Amino acid sequence: MENSTEVTQFILVGLTNNPELQIPFFIIFLLIFLSTLIGNLGMMGLILLDSRLHTPMYFFLSNLSLVDFAYSSAVTPKVMSGLLMREKIMSYNSCAAQFFFFVGFITTESFLLASMAFDRYAAVCKPLHYTTTMTTNKCVCLTTGSYVCGFLNASIHTGNIFRLSFCKDNVVDHFFCDAPPLLALSCSDTSISEMVIFFVVGFNALFSILIILVSYLFIFITILRMRSAEGRQKAFSTCASHLTAVSIFYGSVIFMYLQPSSSHAMGTDKVASVFYTMVIPMLNPLVYSLRNKEVKNAFTKAVGKAKSSISITF
Repeated sequence: MENSTEVTQFILVGLTNNPELQIPFFIIFLLIFLSTLIGNLGMMGLILLDSRLHTPMYFFLSNLSLVDFAYSSAVTPKVMSGLLMREKIMSYNSCAAQFFFFVGFITTESFLLASMAFDRYAAVCKPLHYTTTMTTNKCVCLTTGSYVCGFLNASIHTGNIFRLSFCKDNVVDHFFCDAPPLLALSCSDTSISEMVIFFVVGFNALFSILIILVSYLFIFITILRMRSAEGRQKAFSTCASHLTAVSIFYGSVIFMYLQPSSSHAMGTDKVASVFYTMVIPMLNPLVYSLRNKEVKNAFTKAVGKAKSSISITF
């Protein structure tokens, strides 16, 4: 990628320049990041240690937890350090790396959510053929494909943004390196870059959403045909957590990226960005644990083992 930029570093404006708000924001984001760390790594640990959770659904969920933790880690620590330091400087290469990993992991999440929708379709609509439909090889292929598509997408967007010249200014009106504020800084013609972002993000979002909608259309048809109220309730409960995660994730991403740059208000963008870079990775483990009896039982079992080990030690 040939680069004609004159900028060697960027200065991030951050969330606020008010000194009175920086420490409270730091504490809030620290608590959010610790919750994200404990929730997602804890979910991965439970799934790894409890044999009852060694199913396709929890295989996808463990990867979702990994991706949530990864893309939050690409952004949140830098935001927290910026709240404690007066100069919020990021080198050109660091900015490109942060953008690449953030886009890669967040796109991977969209494809994982689509894979999980297909898994729920197989579980509800074809329960007798579930084990033959969702084989280990198929789960691995779907997950690997999600990562490949995610980082291929990240490569396209990173090349698309960082091929531009940044010679006007190096002050990024945001708290991390994202596409809209970087496009606003460029002194190149950004119309093609904006079109690339719109069509690539649009294609990925529509493809994933189409798989999710079709899967849930068949799921709802199957549920409506069930005669047993208990069966309907059980089917709904297996899908409720995933539907909640999908609604939160796609709502914020579509709001952020599928609009022209002229419609972007940086104050609103920052609020939306805080939500999908920090809050969603924290919420996903809560959504899946609070609404899932199997995860609750696995957690109770793990706590019981930990207490027994401690009592034996002392």
